[in-house]
Amino acid sequence: MTPLPFPLADPPDAATEEAGRRLFAGPVDFLKGVVAMDGLPPGDRPEVCFAGRSNVGKSSLINALAGRKGLARTSNTPGRTQEINFFTLGDSHYLVDLPGYGYAKAPLQVVERWQRLLKAYLAGRATLRRAFVLIDARHGVKPPDEEIMRLLDGAAVTFQVVLTKDDKIKPAERARVLEQVRAALARHPAAFPELVLTSSETGEGLATLRAIVAGLT
Repeated sequence: MTPLPFPLADPPDAATEEAGRRLFAGPVDFLKGVVAMDGLPPGDRPEVCFAGRSNVGKSSLINALAGRKGLARTSNTPGRTQEINFFTLGDSHYLVDLPGYGYAKAPLQVVERWQRLLKAYLAGRATLRRAFVLIDARHGVKPPDEEIMRLLDGAAVTFQVVLTKDDKIKPAERARVLEQVRAALARHPAAFPELVLTSSETGEGLATLRAIVAGLT
């Protein structure tokens, strides 16, 4: 049987799961919001970034990973959402929350400024180990997602798709969405060949995602 392209990531073994749990159970703190490249913190540790369309549940997922309800803001406050937000995972990693994309109401000049900053960050951050691209499990890959994936291809940044809100979809619909996502990812050379299904509500996939982050050094 031909292996399925972009299979679901296996659950971690006990040791790997514990490493992920310890990483996110320790101090997780907001460090700073960055609006220009010269504001980036020192590249002195591995970092991962989370990207996703507005309303994909990115802030809820980050909060669930860390077990802290108010860590990442879930509101779409203008200005705050245009920053690259850095969080420290103890002394070992940065977790980077990229602004939500695909927002139709933002002024054109704001969108263009954000896109320039995003491109500069992705192309120039040597310590960035992986980007996690969040996709709503109910909707699959949309044109704005394709745009961010092309940016990541061009920057040669490995990205892994994380499907959110899996608790809100039925099995038959999930199968259809997974097929669509896999077909889309086949066009992107920077795509990491595993998917992660998550739910911030039920905790599904959180241990797997924590373990993946902890293993990126």
